[in-house]
Amino acid sequence: MSDLLRLDGVSRWFGGIRAVQDLSFGVRPGTITALIGPNGAGKTTTLNVISGWLSPSAGAVFFRDRTLTRRKPYERSHLGLPRTFQTPQTFTNLTVFENIVVGATPRAHRALLATVLRLPAAVAEDGRLRSEAHAWLDFVGLHALAHVRADTLAFGQLRLLEIARALAASPTLMLMDEPASGLSPVETQALRALLFGIRDKGITILLVEHNMRLVMSTADRVVVLDKGSKLAEGSPDEVRTDQIVQHAYLGRAASP
Repeated sequence: MSDLLRLDGVSRWFGGIRAVQDLSFGVRPGTITALIGPNGAGKTTTLNVISGWLSPSAGAVFFRDRTLTRRKPYERSHLGLPRTFQTPQTFTNLTVFENIVVGATPRAHRALLATVLRLPAAVAEDGRLRSEAHAWLDFVGLHALAHVRADTLAFGQLRLLEIARALAASPTLMLMDEPASGLSPVETQALRALLFGIRDKGITILLVEHNMRLVMSTADRVVVLDKGSKLAEGSPDEVRTDQIVQHAYLGRAASP
């Protein structure tokens, strides 16, 4: 099976600090892949390189066998590679529903222009966007809050809103940076079910995560980083029993 996303010898240096060093791995379509490692291992830097917020110092990132080197972050999102952040990034002055519609760009821009001009095709597209927005709110469990301003939401709800907005962008592969960060155990369990639901819709996921219970019970494949380099890669069971990984990072945290 051909990889949907592939990193080939990616490095990222900040002066004399090598945050990521000669990193290569692939993400297969229809899977959940977790990128784990101790603080400072280079996980978020790797995600920033993939999403275009940082340029690699060496190596290349390929999506659908095409290089992303010259693509801006918004272009990568439009190609089907949106991301979420460790601290949810939402439009706090907009309603929950409006946040989701914004996530559907550039389709939303075309629909807005056409709606202003009252073009029949554009009005129909605007209706489809609104219907899809409501469907994604239903999917993440926020439909009852559709017309509430985003700045009134609890942290866990903001997390769900950001995920729904990324889903509205019609992703092929979603990048998630620590989606369980700041969530309660109950919210984390709900997130686990949501991740499976996203995968069941045919959307591939690459996530950075510190919650090992979530990773080991959710991921199809795990990539372990340490000091910017790949330490191990394999199924959760293979990583869990890897002596080098246990010594460097997991230890008791991987226990069921």
